[in-house]
Amino acid sequence: MVKVRLNQDKNFVEEFKKTLSSNDGYCPCRIEKTEDTKCMCAEFRKMIVNGVVGECHCGLYYTERIE
Repeated sequence: MVKVRLNQDKNFVEEFKKTLSSNDGYCPCRIEKTEDTKCMCAEFRKMIVNGVVGECHCGLYYTERIE
């Protein structure tokens, strides 16, 4: 099982959230604006469901294994 965490760099998170807001919630790292690229993107949601440890494409979130 994994737990979702927010990036620990508070400045990065603050700036990234501003960018997300100005991009209607779509990941600014992606060109297409679809439901799959809305933050949390489909790619990261699949990682959570599958219990994969790692970070999302843009680095805002990451997962860590919990026991």
